Amino acid sequence: MANNASARKRIRQNERRRLRNASRLSRMRTFIKNVEKAILSGDKAAATEALRAAQPEMQRAAGKGVIARNTVSRKLSRLSARIKSISAAA
Repeated sequence: MANNASARKRIRQNERRRLRNASRLSRMRTFIKNVEKAILSGDKAAATEALRAAQPEMQRAAGKGVIARNTVSRKLSRLSARIKSISAAA
């Protein structure tokens, strides 16, 4: 267990950061789920709008260090490609 003041403070800080990061990650996942739901419904306009809402949230998570920048880039690229394929299929 932490035996000095600085170690106890570090434990408190880490706990606050863990909760904050979990919240950010969960929020990002919710936005991604909304995009995927719109893609599955086949509505390109709704999917595009959902991606527009999700993109800043995903970039923010990357900026805060919750998720790697390349991971966000890859996810955005794949979602974008899936949205493009909606009009090609229809």
